[in-house]
Amino acid sequence: MLFGLSDSEILKKLDSGDVRIAVYGLGRVGLPLAVAWLRAGQRVLGVDVDEKIVESINSGVSPISDEPIIPEAVKHYVSIGMFKATTNLVEASKICEVKFVTVPTGIVDGKFNGAHLERALRGIGRGLKRGDAVCVECTVPPMTTETFVKSILESESGLKAEEDFALAFSPERIYEGRALEDLEVRYPKIVGGVGQRSTHFFSLLYRRIARRGVIEMGSARAAELSKIFEGVYRDVNIALANELAALCSAYGVDFFEVREASNSQPFCHLHKPGVGVGGPCIPVYPYFLLESASKVGLRLELTRLARTINEDMPSKTISILREVMFELNLAPSKAVVAVFGLAFRGNIADSRGSPTYEIVKLLLNMGVRVVVHDPYISLDQKLKSLGVTLTGSIEEAVKGCNVVIIATDHDYYRNLDWGRISDLMSSPKIIFDGRGIVDLSNIPRGITFVGIGRPKIRL
Repeated sequence: MLFGLSDSEILKKLDSGDVRIAVYGLGRVGLPLAVAWLRAGQRVLGVDVDEKIVESINSGVSPISDEPIIPEAVKHYVSIGMFKATTNLVEASKICEVKFVTVPTGIVDGKFNGAHLERALRGIGRGLKRGDAVCVECTVPPMTTETFVKSILESESGLKAEEDFALAFSPERIYEGRALEDLEVRYPKIVGGVGQRSTHFFSLLYRRIARRGVIEMGSARAAELSKIFEGVYRDVNIALANELAALCSAYGVDFFEVREASNSQPFCHLHKPGVGVGGPCIPVYPYFLLESASKVGLRLELTRLARTINEDMPSKTISILREVMFELNLAPSKAVVAVFGLAFRGNIADSRGSPTYEIVKLLLNMGVRVVVHDPYISLDQKLKSLGVTLTGSIEEAVKGCNVVIIATDHDYYRNLDWGRISDLMSSPKIIFDGRGIVDLSNIPRGITFVGIGRPKIRL
């Protein structure tokens, strides 16, 4: 029993490493969270329905290799017996007093999909004991913790939230590639419980791993909204950038030059435009908000418009490219396009929701031959099913191609030898900068340059 003890008693158990913690979902959120608790001196039982992930962890091998510290930490803590994993959702709940839920959530047909969350909650509920504590960290629409989560846990356990067990929501706030640093050092933790006791309990716990402290919210729904608002803010700002970038291109002005000047004023914080917004977060969270708003009779017009603008960027990219190809008499049936970047964001190996997939499909529909390059991703079933080659060799990607589209802002693409690339390309030659990362001074003559927010130039 932990919930219901005095603060001093809870702190004493934490000091002695006597708090048993379960983390449900061992992906890019759950595994760093597990490592943070291990580094804080607690034993952790990881829970995942994927047997391969569980087997990998129990053998000391992290299923995530591109996050600093995580692989070494998994190996170390498994070897000393502090960390292990299981697929048994119920047994893990019985063994552990504190359960963190970090399973995937998403949308289906624009509606919240909580199937993975429900499965985890039912397993937790069947093993839930008086004095336990449950905290949801996966992003959900407002009221989910106070209704959906609470109802399942109470019905499965026969216990009452806030009376018999603690229940709260605390949004993950990590950026891939520095997840553990974000969790432990960069940002304060946000916590909102179904009642004040639950909020205080998890605030006390989280202060052990979050050096920036804890922001206690007045409710779980407030904490849920704080996470969604972070994503929607970025989505709306990116949509604004995309719209202003189109205007700059029409005037023959470089948006990125204008952006730098505008952002020198501290009240302006224009984001960067691009060929589309990807990942499992920013393109999804607006739909959580739109669905929730409709339930209370509200229409979030700006949120909806921003999502429409950003979802349309792959087709706008192809529209711009098609116009340039027409001007250069390059028939789609004769064209070969190399798309640089499959990952949804630079310097990571994660392609979830990447706009590259839509760009590739649109190019194929034009009758263009396509090859994709990415320095971080070597295999991809979606591209394979489309018959599209994925390569890690720049030479293989550009040899004989007419068009290069930069779709991902990998640092790798910022310092390419464009002279060598031009030599390997076939005429007419087009470079489409979809992320604003190309230095025009490095582009040789004989190239037609264009991009999102970039003026069209024939060098």
